[in-house]
Amino acid sequence: MNAVDGRGVGGANLSHAAIRRALGFRALNAVMKIVWDGIGAEDGSVTALPLQQSRGYAAALERLGRVTRLAGILRGPDPVGFARIVSRRIGPLRFSLLLRGPVWTAPVSPAEERAALRSLARAAAPLVVVPERAGAGSWGTVPLLTPRHVALLDLGPDADRLRAGLHGKWRNRLVRAEEAGMRVRLGPAGPAEVASLLTRDAAQQTARGYRALPARFTHSWLAGDPAGALYAEARHRGEQIAAMLFLLHRPWASYHVGWSGPEGRRLNAHNLLLWRATLRLKAEGYGMLDLGDVNTEDAPGLARYKIGTGARVAVLGATSLMLPQLTRPRS
Repeated sequence: MNAVDGRGVGGANLSHAAIRRALGFRALNAVMKIVWDGIGAEDGSVTALPLQQSRGYAAALERLGRVTRLAGILRGPDPVGFARIVSRRIGPLRFSLLLRGPVWTAPVSPAEERAALRSLARAAAPLVVVPERAGAGSWGTVPLLTPRHVALLDLGPDADRLRAGLHGKWRNRLVRAEEAGMRVRLGPAGPAEVASLLTRDAAQQTARGYRALPARFTHSWLAGDPAGALYAEARHRGEQIAAMLFLLHRPWASYHVGWSGPEGRRLNAHNLLLWRATLRLKAEGYGMLDLGDVNTEDAPGLARYKIGTGARVAVLGATSLMLPQLTRPRS
């Protein structure tokens, strides 16, 4: 092949993509190096940190007996990202999970991201991946589930702009909730309050047919960092009518669990709690509130509630199994 004019055998034209694959892939793969549990994987340049890639998440799982590892991703000598990987065993089989990662601390191209995932798969196989960004798949991946969608609320704008960003019906419900005379308390999560909320949420899961992280995860998270959560509660005429719990993992926070009784739903208590929590998190310097999955088919009402905050709906990468024997660089 003539590398200058892109002509192959017999003078046939080759696409730029084919030239990049032929000339650039092996060189690209060579510079994306994985360093396990090494120094320099994380630094202060992290601006996006999903819950599943946080130190707190890994520590909570480790207290429950799970094995986690931190992979530093280097481009040449420079760290450009990291990935927290959790090992799980089902019967005699052990596999690894990479959820909502890698986290990038420097700009990388889609090709570099794919190269990093291939390297991770060869080092921690078999690997199930849910990339934080769509389009990270490549050869060697077996799709398992279609891409998920999550609602991300940017806390950067001032309070007036955040309120202006609320959808009309959401804002109207908030106004009615503000006029209903509820008492709202925001603060650290006490053990009794958390236990009560988790018990109510377990009953709610059974009634509505959905699943969430088990209660023992929440208790493990708080055992490691009692100040690592924000608890929000609404009372009316002396009775608790709604509550929410947010997990804190700077620079992001994540909605974790919530409950509302009939009176809370009637008074739109969750609109008020989420709004007050948004303002508190913003004031404390958090840059993003992750409201979790948006599922318009199975939970359309909850999806409308999350989107109504003005949150951006982000598409994650498809859940995929990466097989090490299929991720070897092509010769």
